Amino acid sequence: MDAETEKRVAAEAAALLVEDGMRVGLGTGSTVAHLLPALAARGLGIRCVATSVQTEEAARALGLEVDDAATVDRLDIAIDGADQIAPDWWLVKGGGAAHTREKVVAATTDRFVVIADSSKVVERLRAPVPLELMEYGLSSTLRRLHDVELRDVPRSPDGGVIADYTGAIGGPEALDAWLGSVPGVVAHGLFAPSMVSEVIIGRDESAERLARLI
Repeated sequence: MDAETEKRVAAEAAALLVEDGMRVGLGTGSTVAHLLPALAARGLGIRCVATSVQTEEAARALGLEVDDAATVDRLDIAIDGADQIAPDWWLVKGGGAAHTREKVVAATTDRFVVIADSSKVVERLRAPVPLELMEYGLSSTLRRLHDVELRDVPRSPDGGVIADYTGAIGGPEALDAWLGSVPGVVAHGLFAPSMVSEVIIGRDESAERLARLI
């Protein structure tokens, strides 16, 4: 089965978790592109927070209400994709360069649901790990990070420089702590299992709830 079908299956399953009156965080990327019409089709009275300009514009075009994230202190549920999903639910996110906002939303919600096609499930996380960096002191930050490649893409909506850490991941806990400690790193694309409530994987025409194996 092709990846787009699996993304649609996972997204439609996640859309069924949303209830009337909820505040909903909307992620960014090709899997979330299938989520938005599935949510809109349900006709619920929900209010959303978007993690990117692209998601906000697409959601509004479908008739979904999108609030200013600065005014929302808690979400009932957030649904987003992932680039890699390990057996212990460590994630790599940020292929679409929205990982800073996605991490803020994941930390704001009561229930963070990850949706993906089956190719995103991996035995072990591997580089690259997306980064958002401050422009101020950028050369110094890059020197500290060593194994980094800048992306030839526009800045983030918040003005950050988008890059990728290309070194070895090893234990994600250690890399998570180290990247977070480097001055100038706004956010990185490693998401800890403690942030994740549920993982839904599209496999052929079925939606599989992925158990945490470790």
